[in-house]
Amino acid sequence: MTAPFGGLPPDPAIHGIWRAYYLLVITQTMYKILACFTLGSFAAFAALPDGNALMARSVKTTELNWAAAPNYAFLETDIKSRHGSEPTKKTSEVMMIDGSPYERTIALNGQPLSPAQQRAEESKLQKETAIRLHESSRARRKRIAAYMADRERDHAMLNELSRAFDYTVVGEDRKDSRRVWVLRGVPKPGYTPANRETKVMAGMVVNFWIDQNTYQWVRVEAEVKKPVSIYGLAKVGVGTKFILEQEPISPNLWLPKRFQVDVRASALGFLNEDSNREEIYTDYRPRISTASETQEHRNLAGSAAR
Repeated sequence: MTAPFGGLPPDPAIHGIWRAYYLLVITQTMYKILACFTLGSFAAFAALPDGNALMARSVKTTELNWAAAPNYAFLETDIKSRHGSEPTKKTSEVMMIDGSPYERTIALNGQPLSPAQQRAEESKLQKETAIRLHESSRARRKRIAAYMADRERDHAMLNELSRAFDYTVVGEDRKDSRRVWVLRGVPKPGYTPANRETKVMAGMVVNFWIDQNTYQWVRVEAEVKKPVSIYGLAKVGVGTKFILEQEPISPNLWLPKRFQVDVRASALGFLNEDSNREEIYTDYRPRISTASETQEHRNLAGSAAR
């Protein structure tokens, strides 16, 4: 008598045989399932890279982006608000003129400039170009040094990311159709900030989405979890958030496409310094070569002088 779909047979002896058979099949099936699950879990766990090593490698990759960034012009849209006010929006063309950047406004609050405003911006560009071409060696060095100091502060922050946090790979995900590692960083016990700019890291938790093929940062999120005082005059509050998103400009170069800062801060213990800022970067393009750039600058200087 068979009973694969019709229930257990009525005979007690046969009933016992079928019962033992079912228990054996169920036991073997559960064992296989659990074995696959366990082995799969161990395989997945073994495949996760060391968080600190992954971060160190991604920082080296990002340093290459940082070094190449001045070679590109781009459009930047800034959206700002303070104390919950109506946001303002400005779009600028960012270009390098003789060793440091210059911003030419091309739109305000989402609207192109009027013809008169465009002429005014063109005039300012020509005048600034003339000033830079004819400034003294001392003035030029001072201008470029100020720009390089800003870049070095950014570079120091980049390097500090490896020193300030302990990182753990918490899983895998997909961002913009890319397979990414999800990396979480918490402040290292006893971490001492290198300077004022890095002091806020002591109160932060950071999350990185790192492309598994290129080790580029697809997305970075940082949030202040513990208030941080700056010189005792200002306090960066809990809930302050930073978001960075990047995209490939070429196979080996990624640059920012969006940066957002939501600041919860106070000054002197009672002044509200909350603010929101979003920067959107588009239309990256290699800047013109030095020789062509110099000739164009001279042409602009001549136009301004006439």
